[in-house]
Amino acid sequence: MPIYMDSHIVPGVEAKHAAEAHKKDLGVQNDFGCRNMTYWIDEDRGRVFCLIDAPNEEAVRAMHDHAHGLVPHEIIPVNSKVVEAFLGRIDDPETYFDPSEPGLEIFNDPAFRVILVIKIMDAGLLRHNLGHDRSKKLFSLYYDTVKEQIEKHEGSEVEMKGEAFVISFASVSMGVECAQAIQKAMHVAADLVNLRMGLHAGLPVDQSDVLFGKTVKLAQYLCALDTENRITMSSIVSELNKPDLRKNESLQDNIKRLSASEEKSLEHLIGVLDANWQNPEFGIQDFCEKLSISKSQLYRKCKGVTGKSPNAILREYRLLKSLELLGKEGRNVSQTTFDTGFNSPSYFIKCFQQRFGLLPLSYAKIANIKN
Repeated sequence: MPIYMDSHIVPGVEAKHAAEAHKKDLGVQNDFGCRNMTYWIDEDRGRVFCLIDAPNEEAVRAMHDHAHGLVPHEIIPVNSKVVEAFLGRIDDPETYFDPSEPGLEIFNDPAFRVILVIKIMDAGLLRHNLGHDRSKKLFSLYYDTVKEQIEKHEGSEVEMKGEAFVISFASVSMGVECAQAIQKAMHVAADLVNLRMGLHAGLPVDQSDVLFGKTVKLAQYLCALDTENRITMSSIVSELNKPDLRKNESLQDNIKRLSASEEKSLEHLIGVLDANWQNPEFGIQDFCEKLSISKSQLYRKCKGVTGKSPNAILREYRLLKSLELLGKEGRNVSQTTFDTGFNSPSYFIKCFQQRFGLLPLSYAKIANIKN
């Protein structure tokens, strides 16, 4: 059967309340073909998340409704291995017992996590810039450094895809310290590989059909935003990190902190780009219409958040997407041109060479070399 995670918004919820509701779920689960695996409760944020093996979403809703009436606000399908990677468990943790409530197993275990996304230069470009042997050594250094610091700072590796890591932390302090430790350990090599890191924090089910979908996506945006080998931090991580910063001002070193308004602007910009980057007819006027702002406002918004003009952002986004496509075997330049929203192969080739220092066809050959 599929596994689901649901989200309940319950202001003022306490660990005892969640334990009582869970016990009621267990009492009726067989009637609905469900198996309640575990749950997470966050008293501070008034949220409860349940992990349930069930035939479908409707069975989850019906079970909760029959057991206690607390119908979930959201339900998404999940992979148990991904849940464990993000949250550290798929079974109940150690419980404690309230003497006044015999037989009730209680725990308070929030599902709020800090997500660190780490990226370096595309492997094909790194190979082109530094040669096969040197790029391989630097990639090994990067890989070993990240793995070592994840373990030291009690992080959990959720994913490594290509050159990018996605890491989950229960502690804001550990997430920030891990990022800084990686940066320090890489030292000069950080510049050579164009090391970038983005830190955001959030909840597992929050208006996305993927676990921690919105949180990971913004962390990826933050990571892509900076080209100066800095750590870019969302407003929520900055706020939660303030107590540590007061104790140790060196934590500010080489960190870019976004304000809430900058973060919102970035989300809007990337949202429009995500939906329109493949459309060759999409231009600045369309950008303005999608965001309901003037050209001058769009320019100020783009420069303020990214340091780049709207045209430069659109071109950069398309060029980065072209790297992904050209890295796949069998892709040709003409096909990639039109798939990334460029109007002509000659213009695409010119932009690509100016940005990356080699022709698209040369990159495709390098990117598809097997180590």
